[in-house]
Amino acid sequence: MDTTGRSFPVPVPDERQVLTQWLDWQRATVRAKCTGLDEASARRALVVTSPSLTIAGVVAHLTNVEHHWLVRSFLGEAAAPDPTPDWQPTDIALPDLLDAYDRQCEISRAVADAHELDALERSAPPGLPLVTLRWILGHLVHETARHLGHLDLLRELTDGERGY
Repeated sequence: MDTTGRSFPVPVPDERQVLTQWLDWQRATVRAKCTGLDEASARRALVVTSPSLTIAGVVAHLTNVEHHWLVRSFLGEAAAPDPTPDWQPTDIALPDLLDAYDRQCEISRAVADAHELDALERSAPPGLPLVTLRWILGHLVHETARHLGHLDLLRELTDGERGY
């Protein structure tokens, strides 16, 4: 597995570094898990009970998660038409999905860098409380790592490739 682009978090971090550097580690691992895959492999549904769970689908979902939490919820910007449909990105090549994910992560980094961890999001679903940027970054670490577990299994089932 190609691990280029990953930087191990600093050994004595402050709170922001813990959140952002581990999140960046996870984000870079998404691309590493996809390195060397062909389109058919990226779209192969390997879990009978979850036919939408494909490598390409996970990448599209993570792109949307980043956009949802940092742009739509935190900044309160209206949702734009979705260029990477969640879980079913049938017409978008894997390299383009990964590039879209990287671009969205750059936007997310810029948003996070421009605000204090205690800043509240501007928009929450009806009935739910507003949460802080700290909460959102912690959630993104959780969400990204959770789906990296899916990518681990899907990649190993696809071609036997393993690695952290």
